This record gives sequence, structure tokens and C-alpha cells, in this order.
Amino acid sequence: MAEQVDVRSAAGMIPPRAAGSRKGENGRVLVLGGSRIYHGAPVLASLAALRSGTDLVYAAVPGMIADPVRALSPDLIVIPLADQKLTRGAAAKLLGALPVVDSAAVGMGMPSPDRGALARLVRDLADRDVRTCLDAGALVPEVLDAAGGTCSVVTPHAGEFRRLFGEDPGSGEARERAVLGCARRHGVTVLLKGAEDVISDGESVLCCRGGSPAMTAGGTGDVLAGLVAGLLSRCRRPLDAAAAAACINAAAGESVHARLGFHMAASDLVAELPAVMAPLDRVS
Repeated sequence: MAEQVDVRSAAGMIPPRAAGSRKGENGRVLVLGGSRIYHGAPVLASLAALRSGTDLVYAAVPGMIADPVRALSPDLIVIPLADQKLTRGAAAKLLGALPVVDSAAVGMGMPSPDRGALARLVRDLADRDVRTCLDAGALVPEVLDAAGGTCSVVTPHAGEFRRLFGEDPGSGEARERAVLGCARRHGVTVLLKGAEDVISDGESVLCCRGGSPAMTAGGTGDVLAGLVAGLLSRCRRPLDAAAAAACINAAAGESVHARLGFHMAASDLVAELPAVMAPLDRVS
């Protein structure tokens, strides 16, 4: 039922860059997440979005970690949230101050949000034609009504899939049918992470095999979410962006494993992205 894709397939899913393009024309991404404990999650996602080839990344994080996030990378534009988690007030203030962005990644390292605030954020971003990738703390059932029909991508692992959709994804062809069915019923693109990633927009089903057992290291899922958002900022088709991100992430994992074995950290994965993606680059 599913079509197999790999990193070579990703070349046709990523649009070429205009030779005369200017800053901002190759994508602007919002990354929203983080907490007192998980300050690294939004950083990994943000750097992955940058390494995907996007021009600008705004990292919206709780104020208590804003300075550490700034210190970790001079490449990020850091926006402190008004509260220590996503509340209605924090969402309203962020949306009021947010520059124009093309895509967003929401949820990495984020504590349990106010679910009404999360739904409002997703709807308001969609009203601005922002494609959103929902991951980790944003994968709650209440978000599905807001995300449906908005070109959103959800990136659960098996446990998050059960929490989000209320069913077990199973294995083999049953797993593919579960992803297809949930994507179709809820009007979202689903990227189910695992030893084989399964991606569906409710019509097509794609599978990406590969990666490394070393990719169980904490933070590799944050890298994938940032990649999805980075590619969504240029590739406006959620199925293509999600599938290309899965294939690139897997190929980067294989490359790092070849050098480091089972001693990979998520930051190694981020550092490997340019080498994997450079052969895919095209100029128009």
C-alpha cells in the first residue's frame, strides 16, 4: 500500500532556490517550546530549521531560559514568552508581536499547555497562512479540531500517537492503515516516527526506512520537528515536507552512525544536515 521513499526522493520535494533571492525569501520559521528542564529542545529544533536552508528562525521560549538559549547560538532570534508555559495570555502576546513567518514548529520540550491557548495559536497561525508542525507537548487530542484542514503536520512516536488519536498504531500494514485513517479523519498530515517512518496526508502513504538505533538519543525528535518546519517554510505541501524531513533525518543518522557508532548526540545530527542536504540543492 505504501510507497517507499529515501533521501534521493527528497530532491524532488524541495523547491529550488532563486539565484537572486534575498533574506527572508527562503523561509521564516517560528519555533515555540522549551521549559526550565528542557531548554535544549527548542534550540535543536531551531538549528535544524536553519540547517534545512531557511533564512530566519524565531525561537519563542519561556523567559527563564531566554538568555541561555541566546547564549547557545547567535544564529537564533529569541522571543521570551510572557509566561513560563503556553497560556492564553502568552499566546495572545506572542501573536501580537510575531513578525511574518511561513511555518512553525510547536511543542518541543514544552510542558502541558493550556489546551485552549494551543488551539487558538494553531488556528491563528493558520489564518496567517502559516504551516505548523506539532510535536511532543503539543500532541494532545484537543488540538486536532483546530489543526484539521490547516495544512498542519503532527509528528508522534507510537506512544504519542495513542495519546493523540486514542488508538494503537500497530505494526506492518496495520500501522500504515492506522496512519492513513487518522490523517484522513482529522485532516492533518501524520508523520509516525519509528524504525520505519510512516507519513500520510489521508490520501497517499509514504514510508521511509533507515536511520540508526543510535537515534534513540534524546533530542533527535526535536531535530526532525525543526526539519519539518524548515522545509514547510519553502515547500508548502505538508506531505512532501514531512516525507523529505524524515528521509533527510534518517540519512543524517546513518552518516553520523558510520562515524560515531552508538555514541551519537542530537547535536551531531544537526551538524550532519548540511552534508546530507547539499547534494539536493538546486538553483533556479
